[in-house]
Amino acid sequence: MKAAACVGMAALMALSVLPCVVGAPYGWSEAHITYYGTASGGGTQGGACGYPNTFAMGYGAMTAALSYPLFQGGKACGGCYQLRCKWVTPTRTVHNWCWSYSRTITVTATNSCPPGSHGGWCNWRPHFDLPMPAFLTLARREGGVAPVYYRKVRCAKRGGIRFTIGGNPYFLMILIHNVGGAGDLKAVKVRGGNGYWVPMWRNWGALWTCKTRMSGALSFQITTGDGRTLTTYKAVGGYWRFGQTWEGSQFR
Repeated sequence: MKAAACVGMAALMALSVLPCVVGAPYGWSEAHITYYGTASGGGTQGGACGYPNTFAMGYGAMTAALSYPLFQGGKACGGCYQLRCKWVTPTRTVHNWCWSYSRTITVTATNSCPPGSHGGWCNWRPHFDLPMPAFLTLARREGGVAPVYYRKVRCAKRGGIRFTIGGNPYFLMILIHNVGGAGDLKAVKVRGGNGYWVPMWRNWGALWTCKTRMSGALSFQITTGDGRTLTTYKAVGGYWRFGQTWEGSQFR
């Protein structure tokens, strides 16, 4: 699926001589952030994970388009990452654009920052392209790019895991979102009124598919990236219709 994220114009003018800082704090890794979209978050609501509108789905502007090494072809979708700025020693050509070096934000992976973007930020580096409102909570707009530390953290979500039903009677496609715990999905099984579990496969991003005709109430077995499995019984009622969104249990 074609990714929607593009590095913002300010990032295109970013300094190309950012120094490498060795020795991230324990549990953290090094990356950079840029921004895309408008000051209101416009142009960032969709993306390569398949979420049609991240604002309407409760993710807001605290999302991220991940670079190729982090996105992993969609396996990272739904995962949560904590970011904080990394101090660099200012020089004549290097500036610190961050507001604070103790402030942290948590963003959900909802998009891909495509390889080949100007500057090569999204090719091989760990990188987060943020909606502008998220970027501005950490750094000044005129900087365009800032070095950060990042780590994967637990996703704290309100309510249960949500299942939006798509496809057709012979090709079931479920958008699975609002996943707590690790947030990202490793495996999914579905069970209908026939009583047996059917493995689903990742169609792309957060969209999971099976070609078995399903009827009756739908139950799901969901395994997240950290290996935890949750069974949510009859999360989708027996009178479901395509286009509906249902809510099941949640990781705690």
